[in-house]
Amino acid sequence: MFSVANMKIQKNQLFLIAGPCVIETKNIVFETASVLKEIAENLRIPFIFKASYDKANRSSIKSYRGPGIEKGVEILSEVKETFNIPIISDVHSVIEIKIARDILDVIQIPAFLCRQTDLLIEAGKTGKPVNVKKGQFIAPWDVSNIIEKLKSTGNKQIMITERGTCFGYNNLVVDFRSFPIIRSMGVPVIFDATHSVQLPGGAGTCSSGQKEFIPYLSRAAVACGIDGLFFEVHPQPDKALCDGPNMIPLKEFKNLIESLVEIHKTVNKFIDIRT
Repeated sequence: MFSVANMKIQKNQLFLIAGPCVIETKNIVFETASVLKEIAENLRIPFIFKASYDKANRSSIKSYRGPGIEKGVEILSEVKETFNIPIISDVHSVIEIKIARDILDVIQIPAFLCRQTDLLIEAGKTGKPVNVKKGQFIAPWDVSNIIEKLKSTGNKQIMITERGTCFGYNNLVVDFRSFPIIRSMGVPVIFDATHSVQLPGGAGTCSSGQKEFIPYLSRAAVACGIDGLFFEVHPQPDKALCDGPNMIPLKEFKNLIESLVEIHKTVNKFIDIRT
């Protein structure tokens, strides 16, 4: 069991992290948060809302990054107060952590920064749960070094998110062995179903994606045994300013997550998926 704000997540309880890739407009963020909260409440699963105030790792200088930390944190704070839900967002530097830590309930370390020692240490010192996106260049067993850095601060509320491994150029593949390997280290493991189907830089000046495979990979991950699911969801992915090709349309999300919750219940009937 671990806690996020006032929400307690029990052993063997599937939890959800979901929201748009990046803050585009306040209306999009609020619409998405409202629908996702209702879905999660009906399914009785813990829900953490995600949206980035800045996507620092973009293919092109012209790519949309977000409103920036000051405006972004302000919007996230409004979401948190309006819907009474915990918030998670990426941080990219020690300075950002000092600005955002009072608003964020979970500190998220982006994949390409997952080995940045100073960043991990500062995140750990907040005492808040830290979710580290496993870099595409990191083997599952090397995650132990990341965990050790965070634990050195006395923080034991650590989560690791699997989001695929580099497979040639502009492609990712999920090694499902990573789930039991990382979970054996005693930390909750989350599957990022949307970034795992991303084709990094696949469109030249931006990433592409194969969102049609999201249901297949997410069902397989839940069957393997995971603790949480991470999805990027948008009312109109085709019009999204960032990561549209690998986001799920908001109207389609309910049916998908309902099926995943049922798979999780079935798996729990036969095995303890936390072992």
